[in-house]
Amino acid sequence: MLQLSVVHRLPQHYRWSVDHVGEIERQETVNGGHDEDLVALRLLSHDGHLALEILLQLQETLTQIQVDSKIAQCEGQPCLLIPRVDESAASCCLKNQGVAIAETFEGK
Repeated sequence: MLQLSVVHRLPQHYRWSVDHVGEIERQETVNGGHDEDLVALRLLSHDGHLALEILLQLQETLTQIQVDSKIAQCEGQPCLLIPRVDESAASCCLKNQGVAIAETFEGK
């Protein structure tokens, strides 16, 4: 099922909330990102219970290459959160599994 999955890499960076355990908040980055920042991947190709199952499979796939990830609500939908420092490894791993990753490009 991973081969038919499409995720959107949300353009914002996030961090774990200091005030609310298990919740995230948008990180307003100035002068680039920080190593503690999180990148959010939201599943576009599936929703509901199936989306959660796919996110768990994606999480397991990343665990196999020792990339820590968590599933949490982000902008009202479940997302897979990965440390920014592991984004390249996670992206390569998921693409090798056939997962398509959509990104937002800002035109100038």
